[in-house]
Amino acid sequence: MSETPHLNLDRAPARTLMGPGPSNMHPRVYAALSQPVVGHMDPLYFKVMDEAQARLRTLFGTRNDLTLALPTTGMGAMEASLVNLIEPGDEVLVGKHGVFSGRMTGIAERCGGKVRELDIAWGRAVEPAQVEAELKSHPIKLVCLVHAETSTGVIQNRLPEIAKICHAHGALLLVDTVASLGGVPFHTDEWDLDAVYTGSQKCLSVPPGIAPLTFGKRAEEKLKNRKTPVQSWFFDLTLVRKYWNEERIYHHTGPVNMTYALLEGLRLVDEEGLEARWARHAHAAKALHAGLEAMGLALFVKDPALRCPTVTTVEIPAGADDVKTRKALLEQHGLEIGGGLGALKGKGWRVGLMGEGAVGNHVLLFLGALGGILNAQGVKIKAGAGLEAAGAVLNAPR
Repeated sequence: MSETPHLNLDRAPARTLMGPGPSNMHPRVYAALSQPVVGHMDPLYFKVMDEAQARLRTLFGTRNDLTLALPTTGMGAMEASLVNLIEPGDEVLVGKHGVFSGRMTGIAERCGGKVRELDIAWGRAVEPAQVEAELKSHPIKLVCLVHAETSTGVIQNRLPEIAKICHAHGALLLVDTVASLGGVPFHTDEWDLDAVYTGSQKCLSVPPGIAPLTFGKRAEEKLKNRKTPVQSWFFDLTLVRKYWNEERIYHHTGPVNMTYALLEGLRLVDEEGLEARWARHAHAAKALHAGLEAMGLALFVKDPALRCPTVTTVEIPAGADDVKTRKALLEQHGLEIGGGLGALKGKGWRVGLMGEGAVGNHVLLFLGALGGILNAQGVKIKAGAGLEAAGAVLNAPR
């Protein structure tokens, strides 16, 4: 009988996480995870849920009653939002400009939605006029957009205009903020957005496994007036909300320690202040972009206004080996970045600056390590110039 291999998790390596998620965590989040487990119907746990819910409203920039966190990842929150808002036969418009916006199509079709796609070139964002043209010609009930497309690093920066167009034509607007919420300015109520979801593991620097979302009044009305049951019992928000509100009706075994971690992560966000946090992410990204370009590397997103601070996509230079470079970063420097997805597979690297990881020392570590590795591969990179350019940004008065 063969022995089962034993991995000693006491010796799990400490990585510098600079991929598109997860991100490194604050010690207080680790400490929260290690607190004693209580029952999922314990009065103490309800207090944790209540505080987390209140802080989530601040994070989303909303007063929405239907604001909670699901025991799932960002992809689960995407599915939960779609199954609650789509009934068979509903016409749905998806702004497709990357892998994750493309996944919305697959889920919407499984809900019985009649999906139309705005097929946007990768590296670009959806324009309000494109949405308006579709809504004028089709009875669209739901428009789906990704605020920060993780596969490309593009930010959808005209959401208020698009929301106004959607509502003028009787459509709801659903927005994915998995790679942006907490790291980029975002205002659910001010921008009049109907439904928004995110994940815990990126800009919030909480482990993957719990996913916040919020539904506004129009989305709640859609949910209330459904003619068919929500396709998923587990993600049916008419049931889940009763666990999160004063009724406290058991729905699922709440992820107690993950909720502790979420709450502590949200406390850290509030202590820093959202505006200060957004500015920190923008500053780190500015240094990264300056450093990469000074090295002679090209950013995939050509329009600076469309570059998301939290995810930067770098074009792999001629002569560089994608897999060997990422392997060397991990093995030699304990540093993780992401490879390209979809059309960018083997053509780009995805570098994350999220939450606890959106700091200058991560930028400098990455630039120095990457320059050395590429030079060793025979790719002539101006590593010193990259560090100097990034350092100039980081050291400049703010």
